[in-house]
Amino acid sequence: MKAIGCLHPFPATDLDSLQDVERTIPHPQLRDLLVRVSAVSVNPVDTKIRRSQSTGQNETVPRVLGWDAAGVVESVGPSVSLFRVGDEVYYSGSLSRPGANSEYHLVDERLVAKKPASINMAQAAALPLTAITAYEALFDRLGISPQGESGGAGILIIGGAGGVGSLAIQLAKIAKLYVIATASRHESQTWCRKMGADAVIDHTQSIPDQLKQVHRPIVEYIFNTSQTDQHWQAMCEAIKPQGRICGIVDTTKPVNLNALKRKSATFVWEFMFTRSMYETDDMIEQHHLLTKISKWIDERKIQSTLTETLSPINAANLRSAHAKLESGKMIGKFVLTGWPT
Repeated sequence: MKAIGCLHPFPATDLDSLQDVERTIPHPQLRDLLVRVSAVSVNPVDTKIRRSQSTGQNETVPRVLGWDAAGVVESVGPSVSLFRVGDEVYYSGSLSRPGANSEYHLVDERLVAKKPASINMAQAAALPLTAITAYEALFDRLGISPQGESGGAGILIIGGAGGVGSLAIQLAKIAKLYVIATASRHESQTWCRKMGADAVIDHTQSIPDQLKQVHRPIVEYIFNTSQTDQHWQAMCEAIKPQGRICGIVDTTKPVNLNALKRKSATFVWEFMFTRSMYETDDMIEQHHLLTKISKWIDERKIQSTLTETLSPINAANLRSAHAKLESGKMIGKFVLTGWPT
């Protein structure tokens, strides 16, 4: 089968950074699904792992990346109970296994849901990783009620135009929150408003000053999809006493947790691969979560964040997608569809 792999931490513009390779079609075990991949999307985790690939002499087999996919179930393992051959599915796989940038891909059924019926494969592939991240951040980590019981509270979403931010805005509106998103360019600000943001401010300027201008000087919740340490002081100022902050980007230098003490404020991490990496007892929650996202898509409560598509799925197009994502100017999600004949 065709696949795309990386061996060395080259820039995305280097022809050897991502390579077309051939692999043997794997066989499903236990709760595995073998999915015939129709579309894949690109996330920061892909570019981060590509840039960190070992150059050690023992590394001779290119690693297949890609943790967002949509496709059709080709075969199932003996313990599978949730899906049948022929089901159209979408999912984000496990970092502990080969990625989905391959014609056929093995994934545990507990990480998978049926694709929303009202959208195509490309639109579906844009959703899983970012939807899981945004859902877990808002409803599991920050403790917001998806039923609207937190309605009227304010949430600041730093980095609202990216893949995660785009979903977080929409989910926060389902929860009936007042959403303030940040974006620095006219195009990204327009996108945030399209996603449903009530107000948009510029994260390259003073966040506390701008929050005062939109009459929300402090907020109950902050979800930061961007640099944690860069925005730390602003978040400490903007969070309401006993409020909650969630981050998804590693710090590059120490941050002062003591700044949150007087406010009894909470800081919590979100990492959507936790359940799959540790095979937690509640791993099936990702199946339930994505099933709920499918329902909301089909009910038109939320929309896919797909903005750019390339075909076919090959190394050249994947390098272009990585480069676009690394430019820092990506709005929404970049998806590759179809395999070369």
